[in-house]
Amino acid sequence: MTRSGSRRYGMAILTGVLGLTMAAGAPAPRVGPARGAVLVVGGGQMGPELWGRFVQLAGGPDALIIDVPTAGGDSTYPPDWRGTRGLKEAGARHVVVLHTIDRAVANADSFVAPLRHAGGVWFEGGRQWHLVDSYAGTKTEQAFHDVLARGGVIGGSSAGASILASFLVRGARAGNTIMVAQHHDRGFGFLRGVAIDQHVVARERLPDLADSVMPRFPQLLGMSEDEGTAWLVQGDTATILGRNKAFVYGGHDADDPGKPFLTLHPGDRYDLGARRVIHRAIDDSPLTEAFIDSVFSGIGPARVAVLVAEGGEVFVDKSYHVPPQPRFMPTTTLPQFPLGGLADGYLAAAALLLEHDGKLSLDAPIDTMTTVTVRQYLDGQGAVADGAARMARLIAARAGEPFPRFVAQRLFTPIGAHRTVAEADGAFQGDVDELYRWELGLLDVPGFTTAGRDSALVPARGAPAGRGLGWLVDTYHGLRRAREYGAPDGRLNAFVRFPDRRAAIIVVSDDPGLDAGAIADRIADRLLAGSHFRRTP
Repeated sequence: MTRSGSRRYGMAILTGVLGLTMAAGAPAPRVGPARGAVLVVGGGQMGPELWGRFVQLAGGPDALIIDVPTAGGDSTYPPDWRGTRGLKEAGARHVVVLHTIDRAVANADSFVAPLRHAGGVWFEGGRQWHLVDSYAGTKTEQAFHDVLARGGVIGGSSAGASILASFLVRGARAGNTIMVAQHHDRGFGFLRGVAIDQHVVARERLPDLADSVMPRFPQLLGMSEDEGTAWLVQGDTATILGRNKAFVYGGHDADDPGKPFLTLHPGDRYDLGARRVIHRAIDDSPLTEAFIDSVFSGIGPARVAVLVAEGGEVFVDKSYHVPPQPRFMPTTTLPQFPLGGLADGYLAAAALLLEHDGKLSLDAPIDTMTTVTVRQYLDGQGAVADGAARMARLIAARAGEPFPRFVAQRLFTPIGAHRTVAEADGAFQGDVDELYRWELGLLDVPGFTTAGRDSALVPARGAPAGRGLGWLVDTYHGLRRAREYGAPDGRLNAFVRFPDRRAAIIVVSDDPGLDAGAIADRIADRLLAGSHFRRTP
C-alpha cells in the first residue's frame, strides 16, 4: 500500500470510528455492534466455556448456526465436516455448513437464504484471503452483517478472528507473516477501527502488531489474544474469556512496563470505544496485588511464577525475578520450570485414559521388578525407586508409542498446551499458564480424572486417608481440596485446587527450599475468606 493509500485508508477508518449515530437517545457504539455480540478467538483448542457461550448467544441449542469453513482453502466441505464438532458438542442441533469459492454463488439469493434465519455465524481458521476473495462485497457478506443487526452473534477463530476486524492483518496470499497486504487489508468490519491478531503467545507473534501495523496506522486499536482465549464484544464492552491472555495496542491506559501493549486476563473488561480498562477480575475477589506481592516479598533471588483463578476468571498471573523474555513473551509462560511432584497428576491421567481404553489395569504391577501396582504407586501405598520413569515406560508400552508422544496427543493437545514438556523418564517441565490450561481440562474433561469406578480426586481403594490417584485430597475451609507439590514436604511447587469453586492456586519456582505449600495456603486463606466472595461453580 502506498503512503497516500495508507492515509486515505486511515481517514476512512477514523471517520467510521467517530461517525456516531444516535439510537434510543444514546450514542451508538464506536467499535462494537449496536445489537448482538462478536466473539473473537485466538485459534487453537477452544474450551466448552467458549463454544457454550457462542451457542447461547446464537439463541441456544435450537438456533440455526452457520459454519463458514472457507478460510481452510478446500474446494468443498461436507455437511458434517469435522469443524462443526465443537458447536455440536456444545449442544447446537442445527448447524449448516456454508461455503463457496465462486463470487457469483456468493451473490445468489439461494446461497444466502440460510443466513436469513441464522442466530449465529462462525468463521473457521485457515487463510484470511480466502474469505475476502469469496465474500467481500457480496450479498453473503451483507447477510453476515444482517445476522448481527438482528441481535445474533458473529464469531471466529484464527483467520476467522482477524476477518472480524475492519483492518485485516496477515491477509496476503504470499504468506501469513506479511502483516499488511494491498488488496487484502480490509476485513468484514464487524468491529470497526481495529486490527486483530491471533496465536500471539503460542507462535510468539506479540511484537508484530507493534512493529508492522500500529506505526503505519496509529489511529487503529490493536487487539490480539492467545489460543483458546477470546474477546466477547457487546456494544463497546469487551470481556476476556478462556484460557490465557489478551493484549491491547494503542489504548489510553499505560502499557505493561517495557512492552508495546497492555495485558488482559480472563474476567477483565475493556471499553473498546474509550480504549480503557473498565474492570479487572481481581477487583471482585478478596485478593489484591499488594497482598500477593507481600506473600512473595521474602523469597530472595528465586524465580517464581504464580497464578490464581476462580470461576473462569484469572485474578493473579505474575512472576518474580524472571527477566524479560524474547519477543515480549510473558514471564509466566517462559521459562519452563521442572514440575517435580506436579507430574503425578499427568501420570495418573495417562493411566486412567489407558484403563478406559482397556490397555492397562490399575491393579497391575508397574513392571516385572516389583509387586507395587499402578494404583499403589499413584496413591502413595507403595514407593519404588525411579517410580515416575518406570510408570512412563509402562504407559509407553501399553500405549504402543513413546511416552512423550502419548502425553502430547492425549493430554496436551486437548487443552491446547504447546510448551509443557514430557520427558521419556516421566519428568515434566511447565509453567503456570499451561498448568492453568491443565486445571480447566481437569474440570471439563472427565477422562482426565475418572475411569470406571476409579477417580483421581477421591481416596483410592485401600489408600491411606487423603490419598487419591496422583493427588492429596481433603477438605479446607469446608471445601473439597486436591493438592500436589513439587516435593513431598510441600516445597518447590504447589498446585492446589478447590473443584467446587472452580478455583486453583498454582506456584512454580526454581528454589527447592521455597515453601510453596505454605504460600498456597496463605493465598487460599485470603481467597476463601468471607461467604460473600463465594461464587457459584
